[in-house]
Amino acid sequence: MSDEIGWDLYRSFLGVLQAGSLSGAARALDLTQPTVGRHISALERALGLALFTRSQTGLKATDAALELRGHAETMRSSASALRRAAEGHGVGVSGTVRVSASEVIGVEVLPPIVAALQAAHPALKIELVATNRVQDLLRREVDLAVRMTQPTQELLVARRVGHVALGLHAHKRYLARRGTPRTLDELTEHTLIVHDEETPFLRAARKALPVWSRAALSIRTDSDLGQLAMIRAGAGIGVCQVALARREPSLVRVLPKQFEHRLETWITMHEDLRNSRRCKVTFDALVAGMAAHAR
Repeated sequence: MSDEIGWDLYRSFLGVLQAGSLSGAARALDLTQPTVGRHISALERALGLALFTRSQTGLKATDAALELRGHAETMRSSASALRRAAEGHGVGVSGTVRVSASEVIGVEVLPPIVAALQAAHPALKIELVATNRVQDLLRREVDLAVRMTQPTQELLVARRVGHVALGLHAHKRYLARRGTPRTLDELTEHTLIVHDEETPFLRAARKALPVWSRAALSIRTDSDLGQLAMIRAGAGIGVCQVALARREPSLVRVLPKQFEHRLETWITMHEDLRNSRRCKVTFDALVAGMAAHAR
């Protein structure tokens, strides 16, 4: 095995893993197909391993490639973090900060916080990752994260900003058409908007709300933004952040005394970034903005 393997080879390796073909990886990486092919061959020679086999649908990753994937993704995250750290050593608050948040928080809550932050610091760049997948701060996939559960990993700086309340909501049009439920039992007569797959939240909600199940007559989608859009469209009754619903007079909270779920909210970052000006400013802005949202 060669001791010196260039990052470009691993970059092409990840591109082929994701695209499933040399041509797809070449398009994604803005390289030529022969270049990507040479990178894969060079990496296989350097590692002494076969990484891909040809199939009718393209290139199929070998077991060795799948085992190496996580390590290569960590290298990619570290390379991106290095670039962001280098950019932040200019004059004043500058550089790039990569922030992760859930779909709903990322789309519905963070944009005005980010806009105010960039107005105060024009040289600061924000990369917003709106996903319900937990991004790994220790592997430097992101610099900061808005988490809806208390972080347990060591080496993280974490600040609790409060609880985000969730409640049942429906559009006025839906309630005018179907009536407003007065008891939990009456929910069985309504269209419920729920997750398609079993989730920790669904299991927790079912303890307080037995009718809230995947098997109920319902509209099912695993996208939290999709559920919010369905509620806004008047399609049924679903779970929505109380603070978001208050922004829209057309949304009505249903059975507030019978159901409320609270998500403990934290802002987190790696402790190595506590002295980074770009990260500290962004951290403080997220703490203030999310605390206001929680209130």
